Amino acid sequence: MTLLALGINHRTASVAVREQVAFTPAQFESALGELRCLPHVSEAAVLSTCNRTELYCVTDEAGERTVLDWLGRFHGLAVEEISRCAYHYIDAAAARHLMRVAVGLDSMVLGEPQILGQLKEAYQQSRSAKGLGGELERLFQHTFAVAKQVRTETGIGKNPVSVAYAAVSMASRIFDDFGRASALLIGAGETIELVARHLSEAGVRKLTVANRTRERAQALAGPLGGEAITLPEIPDALERADIVISSTAAPLPILGKGMVERALKKRRHRPVFMVDIAVPRDIEPEVGELADVFLYTVDDLEEVIEENRRHRQVAADQAESLIEHGVVSWEQERRVRDGGELIRDYRRHGEAMRDESRDQALERLARGEDPAKVVERLAHQLANRFMHQPTLALREAASRENHEVLSAAPRVLLPPKPAFEKPAPSAKRQKDDSPA
Repeated sequence: MTLLALGINHRTASVAVREQVAFTPAQFESALGELRCLPHVSEAAVLSTCNRTELYCVTDEAGERTVLDWLGRFHGLAVEEISRCAYHYIDAAAARHLMRVAVGLDSMVLGEPQILGQLKEAYQQSRSAKGLGGELERLFQHTFAVAKQVRTETGIGKNPVSVAYAAVSMASRIFDDFGRASALLIGAGETIELVARHLSEAGVRKLTVANRTRERAQALAGPLGGEAITLPEIPDALERADIVISSTAAPLPILGKGMVERALKKRRHRPVFMVDIAVPRDIEPEVGELADVFLYTVDDLEEVIEENRRHRQVAADQAESLIEHGVVSWEQERRVRDGGELIRDYRRHGEAMRDESRDQALERLARGEDPAKVVERLAHQLANRFMHQPTLALREAASRENHEVLSAAPRVLLPPKPAFEKPAPSAKRQKDDSPA
C-alpha cells in the first residue's frame, strides 16, 4: 500500500479557491466516511485550516486519482480546477511533508505553533470517525514526537509569531497609537484569542469581542478588560471600531458591503482597518471597494510574514535536519514492520505445509504402512515443498539476470558458514600420535 498526501495551501491556491475546498466542522464526519469508503482507500485523515486543505490516505496505485476525483465531487468543483493548484506526495515524501506541516515549516508564518494543535485535532477527528488504521496511526504519533523534539531542541518556537501577530503588526503601521484606537474582533477561536492578546499588550483603547454566544465572547474579552457582544450587535459596534479583525467558521460572510457603508456614514467616514483571516471569508470582498476601508485577507499579510520568516530561518534549518532524521527513522520502522509481516506470512505458509504433511503421514501410519517408509516419504515431501518456490524464483532470477536477487539468495537460503573450522589433523601429526 502507498501513503498519499494530497492538498492545496496558501502557496498554491488563492483564498478564493481555498475557501471552496475547505471542510467545515459539520462536514468532517461525512467527508471522512465517504473518503474511507472509496474503493482504493483503506485509511484516511483530513486537515482543513484557513491556509490549507490536505488529505492523508493509505491507498493502492490507483488511489491518487480516486481521491482527487472525490475531492472535486464533494465540493462541486471540476477536477481540472483543483489539479491546477494541488500537490501530492508519496510515501517518504508524504511523511516528510506532514512533519514539516506539524512543525510549522510549511506555514505562512514560519514555525507558527497553531498548526500543531490543528493537526492534533484533525487526528482525533479522523480517529473518532474510524478513518485511521495502523499505518496512519503510527505516522501521526511519529510526527508528533518529531514536532516535540523540534520545539525542544531548536529556537523555532521562540518569540512566537502567527497570522494573528502579523495582522496586529500590519495595523500598527496604520495606527501610530493603539491607545486611541478601538478594536472589534469577530469570532472567539484560538486565532482571535491571539489577536486579542496582542492588541491588549499593544495598549488598544477599547476591545470588543463578538461571537455567536455571549458566554464564549465574555470568556475571551473579560480577562483583557474587553466587552462581549453577540453577532446581531455587530452593526452598532462597527460604528465605533477603528480596527476590525474577523476569524470565524461561518459558511457565509458576516459583514456585507451595505452594513459597512451604513457604519462609515455614522463614523463620518473615518477610516477603518479590516483583516479577514477566515476561510471562507467573513467580510464580503466588495467591502474593500469602499473609499474609507483598508481591507486585507490572509494573503495580504505575506509581507509581514516574510519578515518574520527571516528571523526564524536558522532554527528552521535545524528543524529540517531533525525532520530528515525523523523520516529515516519512520522509513526504517516501516521496513521492519513490512519484514515482520513477510516473516509471519512465510512462517504461516511453512507451518501449513508441515501440518498437512504430518497429517498425511499419521494417516499412513494408521493404515499400517511401514514407519520407515512413511518417515522417508515425509522428509522427501517436506523438502520438496519447502524448496519448490525458492527454486522457481532462482531460475526466474537467473533467466532475467536479476543479480540483486541472486546475490541475496545465499544469505537468505543457505546456512551461514562457520566463522572458524578446526583443520583436519595432518598426516605427520597422525603418525606422531600413533601408538608405539
